[in-house]
Amino acid sequence: MKLYGYWRSSAAYRVRIALNLKQLSFENLPVHLVKNGGEQHSDSYKALNPSELVPTLVDGDISLNQSLAIIEYLDEMYPSPALLPQDSATKAQVRALALDIACDIHPLNNLRVLQYLSGPLAVTDAAKNDWIKHWLRTGFTAVEQRLRQSAGQYCFGDEVTLADICLVPQVYNAQRFALDMAAFPTIMAVQHNCLQLAAFALAAPEQQPDAQ
Repeated sequence: MKLYGYWRSSAAYRVRIALNLKQLSFENLPVHLVKNGGEQHSDSYKALNPSELVPTLVDGDISLNQSLAIIEYLDEMYPSPALLPQDSATKAQVRALALDIACDIHPLNNLRVLQYLSGPLAVTDAAKNDWIKHWLRTGFTAVEQRLRQSAGQYCFGDEVTLADICLVPQVYNAQRFALDMAAFPTIMAVQHNCLQLAAFALAAPEQQPDAQ
């Protein structure tokens, strides 16, 4: 398998965690999102992923984008360890929390959104930072409330799920933007427990070959 990603991409970070949890070998192919105007905009990468985003996973003849779709593909093709619970209700709750993060929090502080704010919209750095922290804080407030009802060592009890795979990169992102996480003790406890696992530690941005 080949994973096209960027060391600091939250979405690529998710896929690296999933691959590591399943102990799957993969070739890590960096796509620099800033250098040369963004390598994701190159003709060769657009042919692979017309969305011009990372990650992209290539597994034989199959090419997939969107981190959650990639992770669910991996979970079906390589089912151990399972990343989603067996019972339908809990599975839906795990998916919902993962989507809270991947669809409602992450896109609002994604690189292309921030570039549009500071570029065409001419938003100041201070206003852009307020934007980032506002949406992170709004999203994490809801996630914290949910986790107080479901968390054990991890987001849902004591088994790692898709929700944890989404949570850890988003916390990394929040810390990168210096969000005060004191109001989110359950989130931080889950993140701490996840980072004790090799699969999470090895997937960390600073551990990647293209880290700068």
